[in-house]
Amino acid sequence: MFYYANMDREALRTWRRRQGLTQLQLAEMLGVSNMAVAYWEWGKRSIPALLPLALETLENRLKGGY
Repeated sequence: MFYYANMDREALRTWRRRQGLTQLQLAEMLGVSNMAVAYWEWGKRSIPALLPLALETLENRLKGGY
């Protein structure tokens, strides 16, 4: 996994697609609305500072790490 101190919308979209997730699936895993994910990817809302750490945890779970 990569750690982005300031993840941008393209990095988020790329990460989600590499994991094979839809915006809705990612939203459900994060406990946010699907529109929150869409707004982050569209650049309409700032990506939360801790989102990269949450994505790292999700990636480990998806890979069966824990």
